[in-house]
Amino acid sequence: MPWAPAALVAVFLLTTSCAGQNDDVSAPKTTASASAPHGYVEGAQEKAEQQSRLLLNDPGTGDTRVLDLITGKVHEAARTAGTTGLTTDGRFGYFHTSGGTHVLDGGAWTVDHGDHVHYYRAAIRDLGRLPGGPGTRVRSDAAVITVTDEDGRARIHRRAEPEKGKAGSPRALPGTHAGVVVPYAEHLLSLTDNGREAAKLAVYDREGKRVASPDAACEDPRGDAVTRRGVVLGCADGALLVREADGAFTAQRIPYGEDVPEGERATAFRHRPGSDTLTAPAGDRAVWVLDVTERTWTRVRSGPVVSANTAGEGSVLIVLETDGSLHGYDIATGKQVSRTKPLVTDASAESTDGTRGPVIEVDRSRAYLNDPKGKRVYEIDYNDNLRVARAFDLDIEPALMVETGR
Repeated sequence: MPWAPAALVAVFLLTTSCAGQNDDVSAPKTTASASAPHGYVEGAQEKAEQQSRLLLNDPGTGDTRVLDLITGKVHEAARTAGTTGLTTDGRFGYFHTSGGTHVLDGGAWTVDHGDHVHYYRAAIRDLGRLPGGPGTRVRSDAAVITVTDEDGRARIHRRAEPEKGKAGSPRALPGTHAGVVVPYAEHLLSLTDNGREAAKLAVYDREGKRVASPDAACEDPRGDAVTRRGVVLGCADGALLVREADGAFTAQRIPYGEDVPEGERATAFRHRPGSDTLTAPAGDRAVWVLDVTERTWTRVRSGPVVSANTAGEGSVLIVLETDGSLHGYDIATGKQVSRTKPLVTDASAESTDGTRGPVIEVDRSRAYLNDPKGKRVYEIDYNDNLRVARAFDLDIEPALMVETGR
């Protein structure tokens, strides 16, 4: 049921002031015109290179920081206490708490048109709070933002509204959904909740009307990722790859090829944005690598896993293990090929579910690792034997971290 108009104000309690002191506060507010590049947003500056930033949060104190990886400066942002998870869509940071999801505009993003790319930077802005407690999941594309709560109810927001600093008017998506609703190919993908049966794949348009029901099902859906090859949805027996071509949607199963206990399933994927190689813990002492292009799973044996990621395309699998060191593995052979000294303080005491504690963020040239207890973030050159390129000291414990600007 759509929300009442009085409740809409709570969707995005937007502010016109900046969340912190940063070098974009006084950026010229140029007006968009017919000559402005595609993807331009008023007030933004187009740059020649990717404008990467890290959003960091200390759940204990609520302190939030934005680390500009171009300038090396650290900026304060609005406090968000009790944060249980932090996700991003490449621009906005979504700070999940028991009382809702706080939204922060990180002020850096990329618009990828396939044959060319635009890079933008703007002021960091606090965008208020979305309703929804623990378990709320947020996904987006260039046009819409979907919010799926833990009861499987979903709402659709127009992305242009928060980009312009305006309150939004969400539209409810009918039915209940067994997994997260994922925007893809100008449509919305959902696994509908059918009670005791496996969830069925459904395709909606952006207005919330069901337009297709491909013959595909997914038992116990957990985990999702958008790649250039399509959308990957994690299922009990492997993954479901959903693709669009000429307006038609198809689904292909990518099974594990073996019986996998529930505790060793891939349930949360990490990868470099734009890559078709996904990673996920495979229990306590192994990592799954899913090659979406080849439709194959590889289980890489490792030490006790805290977090993992890879740049794909022939790069090493990077695994943070409980010894506090990063280990590099050759995905094809499973052999360890590189290792750092211990970087993370007391890694064994941190969460291994990817929501809090050390994580590995990967972009086109570097990886980033947060050390909460050590109040530090490391920049890693994964093409040079996991060399530590830079270390950033902080005044908070960054237990939550995501990278924006990609």
